[in-house]
Amino acid sequence: MTGSAGHLGEALVRVLKEEREDVVGLDIVASPSTDAIGSILDPAFVRRSLDGVDAVFHTATLHKPHICSHNLSDFVDTNVSGTLNMLEAAADSGVRAFVFTSSTSAFGGALTPVSSSRAVWIDEEVLPVPRNIYGVTKTAAENLCELFSRDRKLPCIVLRTSRFFAEPDDRDQIRATFHDLNMKVNELLYRRVDLEDVVTAHRLALERAPAIGFGRYVVSATTPFRRDDLADLRTDAIRVVRRLFPEFENIYAERGWTMLPDVDRVYVNALARRDLGWRPRYDFGYALERLRTGHDPRSPLARTIGAKGYHSETTGVYTVR
Repeated sequence: MTGSAGHLGEALVRVLKEEREDVVGLDIVASPSTDAIGSILDPAFVRRSLDGVDAVFHTATLHKPHICSHNLSDFVDTNVSGTLNMLEAAADSGVRAFVFTSSTSAFGGALTPVSSSRAVWIDEEVLPVPRNIYGVTKTAAENLCELFSRDRKLPCIVLRTSRFFAEPDDRDQIRATFHDLNMKVNELLYRRVDLEDVVTAHRLALERAPAIGFGRYVVSATTPFRRDDLADLRTDAIRVVRRLFPEFENIYAERGWTMLPDVDRVYVNALARRDLGWRPRYDFGYALERLRTGHDPRSPLARTIGAKGYHSETTGVYTVR
């Protein structure tokens, strides 16, 4: 498990160890879920760490928030060269499966509607248009996974995960307009996924990888929207949500919450549900039911992991250490 000190890495380690799996956590920083401290840029460290390992979860990465604190070479080193080191060691070691955590940020410019008249339907058929170094390097790493699957017969699954971080939104206008949990529940409609569901997707990907060989999958909460809704989502998203969930306004009103007036993209997880047998639980409908009965809409695992931040020094809203 690379990136074992991160949000997803720690969550996966916790769940797997609870099930008495033998897990080796790798990270550059010490943590309760890290067994070996070192860099994935060190081929010798990587090869030692993979000795006797039969499967790899590769979650370690520089994230989008690191753009303000790291240079372009840092992103290429960690996200591309580090992934290459992991793939080479995994292929040489004969592991049965390699699961790479990517991001819906890889879609980049493809997420922006061509016109203001329709939201964008984002599934695996959409070609990425990276718009920053994070997207460029995640896409390159995905392609390396495909290369190793084809040329080295290493079963690889790429999971393009949508938002699951617990930190506040990095957009000033969103933080000023919406209560944090209000916005996160809104996003379950089209661009967010609960951490527990992300963990489940990774575990299923590991199981299915040998049979699939190679695959890329969007991992996001199941949207209630359909293609027929795309035009209305840009002009009156509230009306669309009201039609699908008539009770939402009363539940929101009790909390002083508001719904987004428009939605610009919709992430679609149909392929992951079909190929991986994934059944995400924490969608918008489930969140509403939890709120209606006075419960937190987030999973216990998401609440346990909480916010970690991305920097050791203050750099903005993503910093909580």
